[in-house]
Amino acid sequence: MSANTQKLLEFIQDITRLLERKTDEATLLAEGKKLVATLVSSDEWLPDAFARPHPQHYQQYLLYADPLDRLSIVSFVWGPGQRTPVHDHLTWGIVGGLRGKEREITFQKQADGSYKETGRGVLDAGGVTAVSPDIGDIHEVSNALDDQPSISIHVYGKNIGRVRRHVFDIATGAAKSFISGYSNDVLPNLWSEAVA
Repeated sequence: MSANTQKLLEFIQDITRLLERKTDEATLLAEGKKLVATLVSSDEWLPDAFARPHPQHYQQYLLYADPLDRLSIVSFVWGPGQRTPVHDHLTWGIVGGLRGKEREITFQKQADGSYKETGRGVLDAGGVTAVSPDIGDIHEVSNALDDQPSISIHVYGKNIGRVRRHVFDIATGAAKSFISGYSNDVLPNLWSEAVA
């Protein structure tokens, strides 16, 4: 599959323009979800190198990071049976389903420090959802398919691979810090169409 990186480049330009308007978070998420929905409406633009599953754990491939850490775009690739621990983001995020299907379980901290499940959902290809500390930031995500990978595109309000975040023991509320980093050492060539 030949990647049409022009579509990704146009998305980066559009989401950057939205950020530059310095709008409130609710408007940012609403308008950003429309942009992400357009991006994930087809999947020919994602280069194969950023769509490969790993046999043991999910992959977090960086597609773009704003030089001022205002924004990062990541492809998450889930092999069958793979899942995250319960974790937070500490920033807004918009997630669009690109291929396959993902399952999400959301949680909220209780007065005793434990975490209570607050909802379950499925993100299909073409679907879009959001997270943030204001609307709900703690969840677990897994591949809902047993026989093939699932891929989602995540857009965050920070360089998510550099943010010190947390995973949680839902029964005790114990938190453990982590910095996720990224699975890749190179970024997609956003200008490959210009020389083709």
